[in-house]
Amino acid sequence: MHLKETLFHCLPAGRYAMAGLLRLLDVVETDTVPSAAVECHAQPRLLINPAFVSRHASTPEKLMMLVMHEVHHVLLGHTRRLPSQTGADNFVFDCVINALLCRMFPQPEYTALFRDFYPEDRFPACLLRPPENWHPEHASELLPSGLQGAWQGAAAAREIYLALYSGLGASYEEVRRLLPVVEVLGGLEGLPLLGDHAHSVNGSTTASESAFAGAVGALVRHWPTPPDPLRGQSLEGLLRTSHLLVERHPGNRQRLRRLIRKLADGRRQGSSTRHRQSSGLTVDTPVPVLNRRAVVSRSLGLTPLLYQDDLFRERALPAGDRVHLYLDVSGSMEAIKGAIYGAVLDCERWLAPQVHLFSTEVVEATPKQLRRGYCASTGGTDISCVIEHMKKNRVRRALLLTDGYVGQPQGAEAEFLHGVLLGVAYTECHDPTDLAPFADHEIALSIRA
Repeated sequence: MHLKETLFHCLPAGRYAMAGLLRLLDVVETDTVPSAAVECHAQPRLLINPAFVSRHASTPEKLMMLVMHEVHHVLLGHTRRLPSQTGADNFVFDCVINALLCRMFPQPEYTALFRDFYPEDRFPACLLRPPENWHPEHASELLPSGLQGAWQGAAAAREIYLALYSGLGASYEEVRRLLPVVEVLGGLEGLPLLGDHAHSVNGSTTASESAFAGAVGALVRHWPTPPDPLRGQSLEGLLRTSHLLVERHPGNRQRLRRLIRKLADGRRQGSSTRHRQSSGLTVDTPVPVLNRRAVVSRSLGLTPLLYQDDLFRERALPAGDRVHLYLDVSGSMEAIKGAIYGAVLDCERWLAPQVHLFSTEVVEATPKQLRRGYCASTGGTDISCVIEHMKKNRVRRALLLTDGYVGQPQGAEAEFLHGVLLGVAYTECHDPTDLAPFADHEIALSIRA
């Protein structure tokens, strides 16, 4: 049976829109990749090595887990997040993906792909698989033998492992903290990873990958969620809150303010104007001043030692309305959210009272919450939720701060955005394809993932 037919006939595939997924992909059997890879060209291709399947993924359940593993690298924006990935990056991403998939498919026949491919008695390979007899309900009771013992770093490794395979969850950065321990114990050399990460990166373009991720994202919305969502991963519909370390980068302040002023002024072309607000302050001064009190004192034959004078000062304020900021907090922005928060807070007084955090949902946050690092995200990205929020709240001028991977608006959504004064502030590694047709003003900030 052809591999595509094997996947299609896998029992629970219908519940996960596998038929729709396979319609997007051209499944190709090839020995040019060691196991599997997603190649994002105009016609996305799923490359699968039949020899690897025969040896390690011979059941429909194992094969589906292999495919889901590769697709999630695209969904979670890993190639966009780090265009030049290292072996350590791939190891971190695989730890997160494998744990997520195990929670989506906890049955032994599915988790068998990871349990059979990675030995449980070796570190760090055991981080890439659940323990024997694992089940989400008693995840904290089991540890692979490779994490038992009193060697240096064992306690930290056990903590991260239990987080990965429990309801607590572990983020990319938390897994990354184990890399020094891995290096001390021999490093990652010789550790096989599922998929062909190098092929996926070199064989893709940002525009085509974004299009594929957007198409798959539409299917993901209909997938059931894991019983206990994990932190640091992104599937649609799982709203997670977290707290970030806010970082200030003064170099972005002027560029962002200039863009906000253009939007506040309401002009589609040209520079912004500002109005000024005067404020008064009464002070005592020895310099004679002609005012009512001084005139009365002199008429009575008195010479005041001090005179009261009013000082006025002007300060620039943004002309027009305050701008509504929609801040991308999706999974592809995770590594730079702290720096983005800093840039936003530097321009606080130029913005509407609440910042709109968006992923596949829009969540309101005050500047006070941003200063504390508050973040709420489903991990995915969908511009539709932003457009719906703008329509509902009659927003006519808006600023999007994003890496650009939001999906391209179509139909009525595109028509609406053409009627809005829209500015886009991109992070340094970005793709303007989705938003360029609708942006009246664009800048790039020096914030790199």
